[in-house]
Amino acid sequence: MRLRSAIRWVGRAAVGVGLLALVALAIGYWRSDNDCAAVLAATPSHPMKAFVHCDYGASDVLRLENLETPTPRDGQLLVKVRAAGINPLEVHYLHGTPYIMRLDSGLRKPSNIRLGVDFAGTVEAVGPGVSLFKAGDEVFGGRNGALAEHVVVSEKSVVRKPTNVSFDQAAAVPIAAVTALQAVRDQGHVQRGQSVLVNGASGGVGTFAVQIAKWLGAEVTGVSSTRNVDLVRSLGADATIDYTRQDYTQGSNRYDVIVDMVGNRSALENRRVLGPRGIYVMVGGPEGRWIAPLDRVPEMMVLSAFVGQTFSMFLADVNTPDLTTLRDLMQAGTLTPVIDRRYPLQELPEAIRYLETGRARGKVVITVAE
Repeated sequence: MRLRSAIRWVGRAAVGVGLLALVALAIGYWRSDNDCAAVLAATPSHPMKAFVHCDYGASDVLRLENLETPTPRDGQLLVKVRAAGINPLEVHYLHGTPYIMRLDSGLRKPSNIRLGVDFAGTVEAVGPGVSLFKAGDEVFGGRNGALAEHVVVSEKSVVRKPTNVSFDQAAAVPIAAVTALQAVRDQGHVQRGQSVLVNGASGGVGTFAVQIAKWLGAEVTGVSSTRNVDLVRSLGADATIDYTRQDYTQGSNRYDVIVDMVGNRSALENRRVLGPRGIYVMVGGPEGRWIAPLDRVPEMMVLSAFVGQTFSMFLADVNTPDLTTLRDLMQAGTLTPVIDRRYPLQELPEAIRYLETGRARGKVVITVAE
């Protein structure tokens, strides 16, 4: 009871301090704005189609506009985007929620009017000093503003696309697969023979997490809805739990690592099914407009201080070494991106509406060019 009380007290105090800080910063930055009007008023000499959002809101604030095609500078590539992946990250930036993120993205309006990160495409031109790539090379990686016909990116931020996967599949990889790799390998420290539970195993990150945990030699249990049980098993899961019929935190099994993309159970509930030295890694969390899932952090910090188990939350870092690892896994046939639906670029608003339902199996991909 004393531990529970401490967790509740710290959690409430942290939320209160966070909200007060947010109000103070909001007052100071209330005049934040963007240059959307100026960008859209310019007449591009070499136009390309790109999505912009001048205001926060639902997907209907998105606008497909003609913008200037960027020119690669020193060490940069101009990539003709063939496909782009969308993630919950795009939804958060579109809505500007949880609100605390607006301290970075703009209080009243988005400071960056472009959207998207994941892309795959063909190098169209290279800037001075580029030595790793040439025009015609097929690449994939991450860059802000990827939901467009072209993107400029550093040559150090992309890797060559495996020959055995499509542009759509490669575009599904950067954020989701890097997040899964870092959650399972770096945060969970998964070792051969360990037991791993993946909560949200049929989603964009979860489908990669199951495969990566199996690659590392773990015995994997995937949690999903009834309609996705077969999919999760096809990815290599040794066992599945249908959350519509069973609460995994009430089961008798204990796990060395829990990778949680859903956050629908508290840290205390997850502790019940962790081994004595188990690791809980929170990747996603409940929907929230203010600070979710950051309100879980105090609870996890207190638990980690008082018990032998470890509770953590992290933000993924898309980097070239990890993209290279994922490329090699795809080339070897060890890792296969799962794509639920494909939408043409002009139907991005509809694609985001579908993603927001939370029912996507694997990834949703935008086809930009044939």
